Amino acid sequence: MQHLETLLAHYGWEGTTLVALLLAMWFVQLRYYLFVYGPVASYRNNRRPTVREAEPPVSVVVPMFSEDYAFVEERLPLILAQEYRDFEVVLVYVGSDGDFYEDLQRLRHTFPQIAVTKIHLDPRFPISRKMALNVGIKSARNEHLVFSSTDAVPRTDRWLSLMAGGFRKGDIVLGYCGIEPGKGVWNRLARTWRMMHSADWLAAAVRRRPYRGTLHNLGITKALYFGANGFSHLNMNIGEDDLFMQRIMTAENVSIVLSPRASLRERPWGGFRWWFGTERYYGSAIPFYPSRVRSYLRWEPLSRTIFLAAACCALAVLPPELKIAAGVLVAARYAAVLVAVRRLARRLGEQRLLAAYLLYDLLSPVLQLLVSAALLRKDARVWR
Repeated sequence: MQHLETLLAHYGWEGTTLVALLLAMWFVQLRYYLFVYGPVASYRNNRRPTVREAEPPVSVVVPMFSEDYAFVEERLPLILAQEYRDFEVVLVYVGSDGDFYEDLQRLRHTFPQIAVTKIHLDPRFPISRKMALNVGIKSARNEHLVFSSTDAVPRTDRWLSLMAGGFRKGDIVLGYCGIEPGKGVWNRLARTWRMMHSADWLAAAVRRRPYRGTLHNLGITKALYFGANGFSHLNMNIGEDDLFMQRIMTAENVSIVLSPRASLRERPWGGFRWWFGTERYYGSAIPFYPSRVRSYLRWEPLSRTIFLAAACCALAVLPPELKIAAGVLVAARYAAVLVAVRRLARRLGEQRLLAAYLLYDLLSPVLQLLVSAALLRKDARVWR
């Protein structure tokens, strides 16, 4: 109490409040980067394995919503080249091009592990990804399933082996998918955004509080899927990797595979406009998350914004000794953050993102605000 009275006497209630706010947000930031994100970089999946095959037969289910010859010629071969004993690739073609479907069927003569099924596309009855996955799951011959997309490619030929190994320790397997490196500042910023937002749900899973995965790199067993009576939120075209997962995930049934060799990279289809549209589309599910998850997601960017704003105010208006203290806190915060981000990037197989992170650190609250403002308006693409 005496120290508080001394602070009030020297700096007034405004200065004292600013110092207290700065310290409080500094501790919140350190908690996130050292104790929330930090364990992701050092995580080892050492849970006791269940009694299952070391290399169970796996079905990779990939929906196709266009006549994507680039996927067939460039990305599908990387899936087929996986070093794994027993797997199939189930392609679910949603369309009306008979020639393309025949081309897919002919692939089976060269690659017998390919299975192809078709859903006829009728513009009057749009087909969602969940519907395509449901058909693929029913068509798959194996109990263990890995979902991916035509936009994502494995980084190595060990991807499927590592993901399949995750089934020894859980019925749900979470993997990482980054954005493919490209030219320009925006590409690095988008890659950093993907890495840090993936760190949110990976960190929650490491702490045994899982709430989502990524639709590009997600494993699940048939028994768990059909035991839950299939996908939920059927009035939405999204939610298979988060809203549905929140129904079936527990602290005991989730296995996390963290390795650069087990990660995928998604091809970006544009710059800011593509990124913004994607974030708005999939972000429409966030209002349906549990309140504890929404609070967890908001506190890091909010505390960062308050901390940086308070630091700027302190450097501008407080006496010299407190300006020095504020500068030390900012420097200490960035030192801890950059070390944590470097370790996280290395674990997830991301490279050359530290400089981009500094830009992300400043801009992401503004970008998140833009996305949140866009979500106030209903996205017609989401609803059926």
